[in-house]
Amino acid sequence: MIRKKILGIDVIPYSKKIILEKIKKYLNKPVGFFHITSLNPENLVVASENSKFKKIINTSQLKIIDGVGIVIAGRLLGVKVGERVTGVGLMEELVKLADKLRLRVLLIGGRPKLAESIANCYKKKYLKARFLGIEGVKDIKKGMTNNEKERFYQIVIDFKPNLVFVAFGSPYQELWIEENKKMFEKRVVVGVGGAFDFLSGQVKRAPVFIRRLGLEWLFRLINQPWRLKRQLRLIKFGSLVMKEMLK
Repeated sequence: MIRKKILGIDVIPYSKKIILEKIKKYLNKPVGFFHITSLNPENLVVASENSKFKKIINTSQLKIIDGVGIVIAGRLLGVKVGERVTGVGLMEELVKLADKLRLRVLLIGGRPKLAESIANCYKKKYLKARFLGIEGVKDIKKGMTNNEKERFYQIVIDFKPNLVFVAFGSPYQELWIEENKKMFEKRVVVGVGGAFDFLSGQVKRAPVFIRRLGLEWLFRLINQPWRLKRQLRLIKFGSLVMKEMLK
């Protein structure tokens, strides 16, 4: 039997080229809502514990293989996972595409003033696209206040973004995007987690050779010891994959 799922999550083995072609095709003729989600060990562990989050991941219009752990799990389970494309890498590619197609790009979330700062940097580098960065929800765990909801809707109506990057961290960003998908109709929306921190240089990214070895998670742990609790999910992910192998 050929497996096509990892821990109950459907996996389609797309290459980076096909992923970008699908996004470009949608941008040319946007219909409905286009949500891009990332598959990494942490997200799959959360999905195993949260049925709503799992459904959002499974029904998203496009899933990218963000974590090297997914690649390893695919090999162990005999699941073709396609090319690995990180959230930061995809964001960089889409910003270039936005410039080429003269699109409007909205960045939401991150640390205070961070989205605005990145948007301003992009404005100087990519002159054909338009960028707007705004702060996110004050307390994403509690949800939006009525004032925040009105503010977001008005910004989206006025700016009319084609691409939206949301940096609230998983699973909150995916849950928030799904909850507000009517606001994002005819737009490509991507939850990018900590990508703003990397792009701004506030958090140092692992050297290329470490990334190629699949050890970026270790590099981040060394530089951000507070991530230890989150990294413990890797152990649970490994045990879940082993159970899956035995089925």
